[in-house]
Amino acid sequence: TVRAGRLLNLLLVLQQGGRFTAAQLARRLAVSERTVLRDLEVLSGSGVPVYGVRGPGGGFELLDTFQQTFILLSQVHD
Repeated sequence: TVRAGRLLNLLLVLQQGGRFTAAQLARRLAVSERTVLRDLEVLSGSGVPVYGVRGPGGGFELLDTFQQTFILLSQVHD
């Protein structure tokens, strides 16, 4: 489905590392900020350790340990 593909794309963007605002993610995925926020809730509810940081310089990112695990898993399936 379209949503599953979007969730995977969101996860791939986040696993690149760094912190992204909802606006940055929305631009990268060509969706609204509200859609990004809903998708982040879905990922979080599925056990993906996404967390948000408020304030200046804030945004959303993955825990480092998950990024490393995801990269290793993606290399196994290449």
